[in-house]
Amino acid sequence: MSVTATQASPIGDYESARDSLASLLTRWKGECIFRIGARPPVSTLFSGEPVDNASGWTGTSLGEDHIGKAILGVEKVVVDIGAMMSVLFRAGGSHPRAVLLLRLPPVDIASTPEVRCAVVGNVDSGKSTTLGVLTRGTLDDGRGRARVALFRHKHELETGRTSSVGMEILGFTASGVPVLPGRADGHDPDTARLDKLGWQDIAARSAKIISFSDLAGHERYLKTTLYGLTSGAPSCVILMVGGNAGLIGMSKEHLAITLALNVPVIVCITKIDMTPPNVLSETLKQVTKILKSPGCRKMPVFVNSTEIVTELVGVFAQNKICPIFRLSNVTGEGLDYLRTFLNLLQPSEYDCETFAVDHPLEYSITEVWSVPYVGTVVNGILNSGRVKTGDAILFGPDANGHFQSTVIRSMQRKRADVFSAEAGQCVSLALKRVKRVSVRKGMVIVHKLDGPPAATRRFEGQVLILYHNTTMQPNYQAMLHCGAVRQTVRIVSLDHPQGVLRTGDRATVTFEFISRPEYIKVGMKLLFREGKTKGLGVITQLLG
Repeated sequence: MSVTATQASPIGDYESARDSLASLLTRWKGECIFRIGARPPVSTLFSGEPVDNASGWTGTSLGEDHIGKAILGVEKVVVDIGAMMSVLFRAGGSHPRAVLLLRLPPVDIASTPEVRCAVVGNVDSGKSTTLGVLTRGTLDDGRGRARVALFRHKHELETGRTSSVGMEILGFTASGVPVLPGRADGHDPDTARLDKLGWQDIAARSAKIISFSDLAGHERYLKTTLYGLTSGAPSCVILMVGGNAGLIGMSKEHLAITLALNVPVIVCITKIDMTPPNVLSETLKQVTKILKSPGCRKMPVFVNSTEIVTELVGVFAQNKICPIFRLSNVTGEGLDYLRTFLNLLQPSEYDCETFAVDHPLEYSITEVWSVPYVGTVVNGILNSGRVKTGDAILFGPDANGHFQSTVIRSMQRKRADVFSAEAGQCVSLALKRVKRVSVRKGMVIVHKLDGPPAATRRFEGQVLILYHNTTMQPNYQAMLHCGAVRQTVRIVSLDHPQGVLRTGDRATVTFEFISRPEYIKVGMKLLFREGKTKGLGVITQLLG
């Protein structure tokens, strides 16, 4: 977990310092941000004003010599306990200070922390190009060369538009260096080849993995984008905005959905190299205005230094702050700040409130494949509990609400074999003697000893209608997204004085799944849509 540890004086007693740092890294699961010297006022830093002469500094001011000695002392101690140290930021002037990253290398791939990020935005906003540049390490040529390797289908190559949920990963070593093609084999990173390292290679060299879901930007594929946002349990959403076009079209739609799901947002303004200054200025004003509006209530912070990155990364999610990065995939401007930010993000599985290791096993299936010589393989997220190879499990519900039993033949994480996994991790499971047609997206896996959970066909939810052009009445049907579940539902009844629902109305609504029962729980967020109609809410009661 990335946290802040304040160190007001240089390292003194070696044994005491070693015990303190070892305890700190153990407590925060192998990663922390370590500060030496005075700390600037956050409000001044985020506003973009000069901080040297600002008031409100905290901590003890140290001389530059003391800062240097403290860094050397920390490095010696960190190496002694088997960890790695990297200097994120160091400044002199009237307030010398330094920010260090301390990180323990993971024992194996199964324990490597992962951060899940969903990438959204309008068509031609630069989503796939930015991911291509981030994960390959080579800059774009201005004609989309960086994004070609990310496309999965022939029609995507022909149209240049993403239509599926593409997955890319970016690894960081224990010292914070990105794992990129060309870095390990001696090639010049600026001329590294377009092909990518295998996921196994990246996972083997990384102390932290960033997983990107490249979601479709076209309105035609909104259903796919919604499924990626609800089923992937992302730690944050990266909203791409083209500097030459502004926040238009589906970008506003994606932002509204992200806010409805209460997921932290990061904004990246792309194409700043080709956008005229006056147009870019208007785009920045528009983005700032929308983020500050009553519907968003976010505080925009423009990232133009590594120090801002180190201060932002631990507080932006809780304090409704939205970091804004200005990027050029052709010149590389701003990309280092974004990489540093991603490197410091808190891993998804460390969210103990969402993912409880001490609870019974619950695994949501988000993808299903039939692999030659292996059989049926499912991919998904462990919502709670633990699982290991050889466990007897139940999967379901099927069309009748029943669960079937099987055994986990093998497991993989980032295409590397593992033997166990814990809550919050995304893993693939090979199921023994199970036909591909027996498994579908939205099913769950539980331990056989825990018994099959109840499948639900009818449930009650407290909903808010975001938009509907007329009135919504009983028997109205819409597509429901709830976690990994995606199915058409029918409104059975609604509790509203007028007997109908319009835009902006809140009500308690009873829903019924059309095709088959699903496994859902009280408290889960739901999002339903049909055409331009959109509503959101939370499940309050299961009716059987």
